[in-house]
Amino acid sequence: MTGNPYPLGLRLAGRRVVVVGGGAVATRRVPALLDAGADVLVVSPELTPALRAHLDAGRLRWEPRRFVPADLDGAWLVQAAVDDRAAAAAVSAAAAERRIFCVRADDRAAATAWTPAVTRHGPVTVAVLGGGDPHRAMTVRDAVRDLLNARTGRAAAGGTTAAGPAGSP
Repeated sequence: MTGNPYPLGLRLAGRRVVVVGGGAVATRRVPALLDAGADVLVVSPELTPALRAHLDAGRLRWEPRRFVPADLDGAWLVQAAVDDRAAAAAVSAAAAERRIFCVRADDRAAATAWTPAVTRHGPVTVAVLGGGDPHRAMTVRDAVRDLLNARTGRAAAGGTTAAGPAGSP
């Protein structure tokens, strides 16, 4: 598919977001989804300790098994955060069938959505896509954050930066 990505801010409060995978990538992505108020369902045989802490606190739901297409029923967004290309392709295909945007950790070109590098400064949110280069996106994000902090005299710790990979699936 060709064309530039269309930047968009998603209002996920109360909306189901399915995260397939319970490892490091899911651990980085879930907190921002929770901060957005999403109804997060993690589908994975296992969870990292950080994801289990969110589960124990009642902030997300967990299906302790492998993905099945019906997991996407009612979802607004899906994140395929698995390191098995065939499994990620199955998630992506099921999402496409249901017209649900899918972020893929394993294959930027096969994804229908990408996660940007994000920083927040008061009510302002800056999101940067790096054209497939997450380091470039993080560098630009950090430069913008530092500029915003310098202009208001705030210490660098005053702004917040979303954790996780940037400018790529």
